[in-house]
Amino acid sequence: MFSGLVQDLGQIESIEVGAEGARIRLVTKLASEIALGDSIAVNGCCLTATSVDDFGFTADAMKQTLDLTSLGGLDTGTFVNLELALRADQRLGGHIVQGHVDGTAEVLGFEPDGFSIRLRISLPAELGQYVIPQGSITIEGVSLTVADCGEGWAEVALIPETRERTNLGTLETGAIVNIECDVIAKYVERMVSPYVRGSASHTDH
Repeated sequence: MFSGLVQDLGQIESIEVGAEGARIRLVTKLASEIALGDSIAVNGCCLTATSVDDFGFTADAMKQTLDLTSLGGLDTGTFVNLELALRADQRLGGHIVQGHVDGTAEVLGFEPDGFSIRLRISLPAELGQYVIPQGSITIEGVSLTVADCGEGWAEVALIPETRERTNLGTLETGAIVNIECDVIAKYVERMVSPYVRGSASHTDH
């Protein structure tokens, strides 16, 4: 489990792509805190460290992961958001993040908003029900509060600290980003949907 608070901007040192996926080598100042087998969020995707040294770590990404997330577009030299798995004695400063990407979104644009910048992204239709104003959403592994949303889109405010410490500050219009919706919203939807369907069925009769 993660909190969506990025701990370092790691850099892709190499990518070996094969038929089954890719082996990604990353350089990070977090290397001394990483052990073999640790879970690490890379742009919001939970990956496992398969080798570790003093300068970074290596992780494998399956072909499905590359196809369904923004990791498929990574290049050597790219900076990525990194977060180590949350310990039980740490503060949950963001929100509960699983590292299980729900889908990708396109950056639709930016708009100045005081000292912050509004980032608008597209929102896949199947995820719209989980996104509400003042609710939580994870973009590229960053825990953010939804400032506004509508059919097919959502907006978040990027404060200077977020733009400086994460790769969201270098995004451009048209970029593809990973999104993960609030897991609590997904569980609630799963639990109440049978009753909602049942109620609708009785109403129809």
